[in-house]
Amino acid sequence: MKNENRPGYILDDTPAGSYAGLPASGNSGRDGKLLDAYSKTVVGVVEKVGPAVVSIKIRADGRFSRGEGAGSGVIITPDAFILTNNHVVEHATDIEVMLTDGRTNKARIVGRDPSTELAVIHATLDGLPFAALGTSDDLCVGQMAIAIGNPLGFQSTVSVGVISALGRSLRMQDGILIDDVIQTDVALNPGNSGGPLVDSLGRVIGINTAIIFMAQGISFAIPVNTAKWVAGELISHGHVSRGYLGIAAQTRPISRYLQHLLKLKAKNIVEIISIEKNGPAAAAGLVPGDFVYGLNDYEVTSVDDIHRFLARWTPGNSLTLKIIRGNRQNEVRITPERH
Repeated sequence: MKNENRPGYILDDTPAGSYAGLPASGNSGRDGKLLDAYSKTVVGVVEKVGPAVVSIKIRADGRFSRGEGAGSGVIITPDAFILTNNHVVEHATDIEVMLTDGRTNKARIVGRDPSTELAVIHATLDGLPFAALGTSDDLCVGQMAIAIGNPLGFQSTVSVGVISALGRSLRMQDGILIDDVIQTDVALNPGNSGGPLVDSLGRVIGINTAIIFMAQGISFAIPVNTAKWVAGELISHGHVSRGYLGIAAQTRPISRYLQHLLKLKAKNIVEIISIEKNGPAAAAGLVPGDFVYGLNDYEVTSVDDIHRFLARWTPGNSLTLKIIRGNRQNEVRITPERH
């Protein structure tokens, strides 16, 4: 039997003594075929996405960065709008991007969003290869993830691993807490920041943003759904203006029992994991452990849903936050502040 829906994973006619499509002991021929399929998947992704990944150098103190000071970015439109990390370009006075074919071009900052650690820059070249943006809605722990970037100044380096966890919260060095990030075991180094995290079909599923130093096999990426929304706001307006609730939160699946008991349609819900002192959430009486499932009449199934809603809401106007505390539904009035 062949699984046609998962490129690179061939599960055909598994013999007795084998597991999950892997060859039985001594079957080196089938082992070679599996390895070849895996390799072909990775090679195909690199050929498809690699040309859209750029090396970014900045001038911040009178000279362009070299080596570890370089970052990465991914071209997302034919007219050279490039997604990268905020910290890669936030101090830049001049920016230079290099394509995989060796061409270099000056770029300018279109907009930055420190709250999601994302930025968009724009080069003046036309007709460039660009990467397809996928979705982060259906990511699964254990699925293949491929990072393409320029670690330590080495152009177009590829690392392969799996998604280790979803819905993480990440505290950056400047103190900003980023919610709902992807954790992987993909090997990243300084310079990978801003490069794409890609699935086995060559679709961008995240933007690589951080590693934990002195840790093995732990790295993080901003989900592509967040990146698409932020990029659209930055390209259209140059900034992201959103209301501010003063919470840190993560997306969690809701149990079928609670879903049935409370008659909720959504399979996911947003858990509040911390409350900022003196913020709007604290004033409204919210506490860690509350679950958010609605804002006014807007259904909430992820942290991204809250961001999107607040981006359209006028700060200073109160709204109704629908929550679950224990096994009971409740409605809380809260007034977002400008952030």
